[in-house]
Amino acid sequence: MDIRTLAEAQEAYIIDTRRHLHRHPELSWQETQTTAYITKALEALGVPVTPIPGSTGLVGILRGQKPADRPKTVMLRADIDALPITEKTGLPFASVHEGVMHACGHDCHTAMLLGAARILQESRAALCGEVRLLFQPAEEVNAGAAHCIRQGVLGGVDAMFGLHIWGDLDAPYFSIAEGSRMASCDNFTLTVHGTAAHGSAPHQGVDAIVAAASVVTALQSIVSRAVDPHVPLVVTIGEIHGGKRFNIIADEVRLVGTVRTHDKAVRGQVEAHLRRVAEHAAAVHGATVTLDYQYLAPAVQNNTPRLTAIARNAAVRLYGADALRDMPPLMSSEDFAQYMEQVPAVFCFLGARNESLNLTAANHNDTFTVDEAALKRGAALYAQFAHDFLADGR
Repeated sequence: MDIRTLAEAQEAYIIDTRRHLHRHPELSWQETQTTAYITKALEALGVPVTPIPGSTGLVGILRGQKPADRPKTVMLRADIDALPITEKTGLPFASVHEGVMHACGHDCHTAMLLGAARILQESRAALCGEVRLLFQPAEEVNAGAAHCIRQGVLGGVDAMFGLHIWGDLDAPYFSIAEGSRMASCDNFTLTVHGTAAHGSAPHQGVDAIVAAASVVTALQSIVSRAVDPHVPLVVTIGEIHGGKRFNIIADEVRLVGTVRTHDKAVRGQVEAHLRRVAEHAAAVHGATVTLDYQYLAPAVQNNTPRLTAIARNAAVRLYGADALRDMPPLMSSEDFAQYMEQVPAVFCFLGARNESLNLTAANHNDTFTVDEAALKRGAALYAQFAHDFLADGR
């Protein structure tokens, strides 16, 4: 059985599928047509499909035909949602939905996993166990994985595999390493409360905008002074909402932001630091602050060496030792980490960047696209990992 050859035979299908999905992106929790498309593709293969209760997305179940002393189950995951971004790639298969774009590569993930389903179905005589294909909704809002877990998708799963295409990694190489790979993600809203007054009489009010400006500046001292400098930490304010009119002292400003770190202990400290710094910075101006802090995804950490080794060996088996590249841990996040807290799992990256083709935009950019020649490799790694894990006697 040669997974690499089988993947080569599926290349045109994988690329065509990716282009269809790219042309028709859907936002988180709205992936109805995407789910229908995947369902039709799997049913055409004879793969039974189970919807995820209460949402879009689905699980396909593929059973091997080779006997095993202790049959196991492996789950392969792809996320299916797009981002609220207006596409500017100029591609002939660019998004037909204004303001919605597959700018993170989830179209590629879905196409690669559908390609892997074809490979696994064709090679099921050599497959000794069960493969579940999870097409997950709502990764971009850090909610889909938690929902899938609540709906019981991990029941009976022995191991899980995730793959992400990445715009800062050269195609067609893989990055598969132990340890922390992506940061945790927590979001917060700081509401600065002041007192309205006429813009010509600021002394009669408490200016929430001025107080909020002090808060934004002061928050950076958390990273530079409150936390061990050897520990990566990002505190970002991404939205500021405040003010009603040019000549009114604002009585309220909302600051919306995110916190990223790889360190569990530091993650648990940031909320208190935020509250303390924001309250004191606002108090200088006579304002008060309330904090709404949401813990979302933990850090993505490959802490099961056996699975990391299986994934690395699968890549080498397919494409040789030169297929692997080093990549530092990222400060972006992934809700795949939710699964990693429940079952043994490994998370890998596939390069999308190709400077010679002018494919250099990073994920979440409105010009992001990928070197499609790499996609067959992703499908092959999905399939090879499933075969190798299920064949492993441990």
